[in-house]
Amino acid sequence: MLELLTSEEMGQADRLAMESGVPDLELMENAGRAVADEVAGRFPDASEVAVLCGPGNNGGDGFVAARHLLDKGYGVRLGFKGDPSRLPKDAAAWTGAVEPLSAALLSRAEIVVDALFGAGLARPIEGDFAALIEAVNASGLPVVAVDVPSGVDGTTGAIKGVALRALATITFFRLKPGHLLLPGRELCGETRVADIGIPGSVLDIIKPKTFANEPGLWLPHFPWPTPQGHKYARGHAVVVSGPAFSTGAARLAAMGALRIGTGLVTVASPKDAVEVNASQLTAVMVRVADDSKELVELLSDERKNALLIGPGVGVGESTKAKVMAALASNAAIVLDADALMSFASSPNALFAAIRRRAAPVALTPHEGEFARLFGQIGEGARLEAARAAAARSGAIVLLKGSDTVVAAPDGRASINATSSPWLATAGTGDVLAGMVLGLLAQRMDAFEAVSAAVWMHGRAAQLRAPGLISEDLPYMLPAVLRELAEVAKKYREKGAGSRQGGCRVTRC
Repeated sequence: MLELLTSEEMGQADRLAMESGVPDLELMENAGRAVADEVAGRFPDASEVAVLCGPGNNGGDGFVAARHLLDKGYGVRLGFKGDPSRLPKDAAAWTGAVEPLSAALLSRAEIVVDALFGAGLARPIEGDFAALIEAVNASGLPVVAVDVPSGVDGTTGAIKGVALRALATITFFRLKPGHLLLPGRELCGETRVADIGIPGSVLDIIKPKTFANEPGLWLPHFPWPTPQGHKYARGHAVVVSGPAFSTGAARLAAMGALRIGTGLVTVASPKDAVEVNASQLTAVMVRVADDSKELVELLSDERKNALLIGPGVGVGESTKAKVMAALASNAAIVLDADALMSFASSPNALFAAIRRRAAPVALTPHEGEFARLFGQIGEGARLEAARAAAARSGAIVLLKGSDTVVAAPDGRASINATSSPWLATAGTGDVLAGMVLGLLAQRMDAFEAVSAAVWMHGRAAQLRAPGLISEDLPYMLPAVLRELAEVAKKYREKGAGSRQGGCRVTRC
């Protein structure tokens, strides 16, 4: 289930389901039962549950969950704060006591069900609700959250005032962006999506543009080698090197491009760095390109169909000239690091050049580079910031981080959760840029190519960590590709048209 739904889109899904004949009471009944089943499955030997219910539909789900937990033999204390007349009708089926919401509910509890606020929380949590959340967090009791942990914005993953830390979260129909974006992701615990009866066909009307970055999103586009193929059919990637004292980043990128399947890779090297690069590379070729004119000459061979510039090249006018020369070619372009910072004071010139071309461009900034290139954009929300940047620049934007976002100018975006804290070391971003380059050289569709590179980069880190250094990543890619080949086989067996095709490698 790759589609991610904002709270507004989830509300639309509920309405469309009801219009198609699914009663609203059935949706809430199924949601509450799913929560109760999760509690029973995780804590079969527990006896006392505190169910904390807020004033909206999330609270209604809590009332239903409480009833099912009581039926399963648990002792249930239900706390509620709000206007009872505004609760959904299904909440009226609860016949037990309703207590005021307070920390006293925790006194005998072994488990807490958090049904205070859902994904559509509109304002920061304050006052009594905030005090209760802090008391639950301080208690150390395991929490099962309904939809999202209370206090987490389901669209941005931001914490609104204060938020509960859950052991597990049960959400409905589809994940929300806030389940994958930080810091929300860290508060959700293990997240499970429950089927509550909303037909998948509603997505054809909603047309969501946000996706979990998993293989099902891009695996049908992946450029697997064919028996009839040869190296010239698999693209020729070019990586622009820095001077002799700054060549390592380009070599890391070149190895990333080579290991991900590119047919040929060339490092375009200044004269003073040719010997250094040549002494360290075997399968990767080295050619001289001292300035923008020589780079244009290199790219005049249109078999060289993708180029990366940025890692280790230096910030300044020379780099700007090389970037503009590259953008005038027909090659797919990846701009990283110093190439981006060379335009920090004149980003509109860069964006205009990108929008004039037909071939794809990918920008790969980390947060600091992003801020310098785009300023304050997207109202501070990471997902919307990447989207706005892609629309402004005309490029695919890869906003790096533990919750990397990839956004396209047409509004599509993917959020990645396959990562490792061991990636926070020098050079790993250079390898990622090279992987993006390699897939573009193989003519993979741009949004899917960038998303695939991000996922594979994170998976390679998971397989290697701890002790990961950047040089390890290219050597882990064969293992990642083997896994993906197995997933692709299962994906084909399921049928490429299935909405369930987006399985995680680690679960298939």
